[in-house]
Amino acid sequence: MPADQPKTAENGARIAQSLMAQWLEKNPDSGWVKEELEKHELKMPADNSGLVGRGQGATYAAITAEDVLVWKNETVKLAAEGSTIFHSGDKLKSQIAVSCDMCHPHASNTHPETYPKYQVQLGRVALLRDMINWCLQHPVRAPQLAADDPKMRALEAYIYAQRKGKELDYGRR
Repeated sequence: MPADQPKTAENGARIAQSLMAQWLEKNPDSGWVKEELEKHELKMPADNSGLVGRGQGATYAAITAEDVLVWKNETVKLAAEGSTIFHSGDKLKSQIAVSCDMCHPHASNTHPETYPKYQVQLGRVALLRDMINWCLQHPVRAPQLAADDPKMRALEAYIYAQRKGKELDYGRR
């Protein structure tokens, strides 16, 4: 801004808009989370705003509004990433171009709230990730994912998010 130009809110807004336009140009995929939320009707996480000002023991001081926003944004981002994987045979590395949503639209009939439970297909008690891997190997024809693989974590987050509000009842058939 030239030195002779007065500093006003309008000038500040213009500068901010210019900087944002430059950033968006360099980051064209920055809206992917919003697009995924709209495309696949992802459910939002719990509202933790009632925790602002409260403490969590010795580890944390008082919870701030910024803490709550970070928790929400990071949780939504992980579930949205899971949605992109869940709906993509390519991201799953399916040999036959099959994705999870072909059998489970919007993560229906996945029932994560019922795990761990005995699964006949596996002949043992299984966790949700065990069944995800069974599905990857069999109907999807894709490689298994390690428990700590970012794709597994994202798939689990998406499936749990889509079942929000369901009562936890492990072992239920």
